[in-house]
Amino acid sequence: EAGRTAGGGAMLRVHFTAEDLLHVTFAPEPLPLVELGLALAAVQRTDAPAVFGRWRHRALRELPGRARPLFDLLRPDGDNPPFVEPYARTLDEGLADVAAAAGRLTGRELHRAAARAPGSASWLRALWDGDREAWTRLDGALRSAYEAVVAPHWPRIRQSFRADVAWRTRLLAAHGIRACMAGLHPRAGWDGTVFEVAAPPHHEARLGGRGLVLMPSSFWTGRPLLAGHPSGAHVLLYPALTPLPLVGPEPAEGPLDALLGRTRAAVLHLLVEQRTTTEVARALGISLPSVSEHTRTLRAAGLITTERDGKAVLHSATALGVDLLHSGR
Repeated sequence: EAGRTAGGGAMLRVHFTAEDLLHVTFAPEPLPLVELGLALAAVQRTDAPAVFGRWRHRALRELPGRARPLFDLLRPDGDNPPFVEPYARTLDEGLADVAAAAGRLTGRELHRAAARAPGSASWLRALWDGDREAWTRLDGALRSAYEAVVAPHWPRIRQSFRADVAWRTRLLAAHGIRACMAGLHPRAGWDGTVFEVAAPPHHEARLGGRGLVLMPSSFWTGRPLLAGHPSGAHVLLYPALTPLPLVGPEPAEGPLDALLGRTRAAVLHLLVEQRTTTEVARALGISLPSVSEHTRTLRAAGLITTERDGKAVLHSATALGVDLLHSGR
């Protein structure tokens, strides 16, 4: 059901029952075609430029021409047709699930996909009509895009995924579900048993006792996305604490680097003492926009606080951040 809050602002609102609060789990692993869909959405986004800017330019250069039609299906808001992002554990299983969707797609789904496509919708209509050539083209586009954008980075994607789940599982055990989920986004919070993220577009859903699966993505940078799961539960896709560009090519030296990335971990270390954005940038030799990206994510996770003192912006680690530093050692 969709609507508006009393103040008229657009947001995500997820209604939990008491039973739902007892059935919040984490996905066991990242899923190839889900990550591909979010990766292609991320390529088209313009937010978080300090972290994702170079990665986006490189990914666009490396993306084969035969994969470009996917931009008609996989849009930057991440609200993609579910049949292109099946919850399959391997690429081959996922592609088989995509192929099996032929003949089940509705006219309403076609209308929505065509309205969102930046290019010609003719090949989308051919897909919905069951045209064999169009489905072969889709299979080839997914394979080539996966090999270019996702496959080379799969160990790093898994590292980001596992570190995020390990951290939030610990947070859940120590502080409960409210603290665990409030750190999923800078504008996330709770109104009673309703989880809210104050960012558009507006979407309201009731879990109805079916539970919720939390799934981090190292590609996604936007507001958490709510989707259905074949089991009947809902899935909440959210940005992993360490996005792919910050995951080092080598194995992390410790749990803190695995969770935050080396630069972001260094920012948190510095903020045991209160510092300004400029002081952090100077100490680490990074740009002011980069510091702002890092502090925004650390603040959203409840690891630092930020306050203004005149024109200066002051950051300092919270008790939770200090606790993480101690556990990381």
